[in-house]
Amino acid sequence: MNPTALNTDSSSQIASHHPVIAFIGAGNMAEGILGGLYASGHSRNHLRFADPVSERRDYMTSKFPEAQNFGDDNNACIKGADVVILAVKPQVLRKVVQGLVFEDPHTLIISIAAGIRTTDISRWLNAPEAMPVVRCMPNTPALIGEGAAGLYATEATSAAQRESAERILSAIAKEVNWVDDENLIDTITAVSGSGPAYFFLFMEAMQAAGVASGLTPEVAKALTMQTCIGAAKMAQQSEDDLAVLRRKVTSPHGTTEAALVSMENANIRKIIEDGVFAAEHRSRELAEEMGKDQ
Repeated sequence: MNPTALNTDSSSQIASHHPVIAFIGAGNMAEGILGGLYASGHSRNHLRFADPVSERRDYMTSKFPEAQNFGDDNNACIKGADVVILAVKPQVLRKVVQGLVFEDPHTLIISIAAGIRTTDISRWLNAPEAMPVVRCMPNTPALIGEGAAGLYATEATSAAQRESAERILSAIAKEVNWVDDENLIDTITAVSGSGPAYFFLFMEAMQAAGVASGLTPEVAKALTMQTCIGAAKMAQQSEDDLAVLRRKVTSPHGTTEAALVSMENANIRKIIEDGVFAAEHRSRELAEEMGKDQ
């Protein structure tokens, strides 16, 4: 659901679809977003980054030579930027944000740090008024352009800035969804943020079962992965919901039914639900822990 736009002011750079974007932190997710923006045709000289690790900066410069390397000077990097993407680890975000000095209080801030609420980021900012902040929860498939992401925007964020944030995340995520309740970012974390690991575990177990039944590890892995990819694509392309698709594959008294009955008897739905709820709960715990004043 798109949050209601409460502020319609925006800069000409945002409106032009080629804002100057500064990355604070140049880790894997920053690399993924930069790569997606490169591929999407974003003006490369409008992309810049800063990172405390010289080896990482050298790597990023070799991969994205047109992007501006500001060394470890975060404030030089954000000067004149329309969008600042906070791409550092959650544990250091407070220190990083408190050290930033913004000349323009309308600069859009996008945080991809897991578990940090916008209220905490806003409190740490060195700004005379509420700044536009978008909290984003991408997942690791975003690194290969197959991500899913949830977004939440503060009231100070304009409609044009929301559009800009969505465009940026769409460079790495094929599914981008807004929520108007920030607590739902914890739910998104549990479903799609942590979700890839659930599928890896399921595929790991399927491969192991295939090997236990006589397949080579290579064959079992290849069949498992392609089955997962094929099923996901069928689900994406079909007008049927997931339950209907499952029933269509399940012949009465057949092999699929035997497998599903065994899984249902083991309470697989409750196991998955408990896992998602545990992840959601932990996400909220982490937000409380990392948002506390030191």
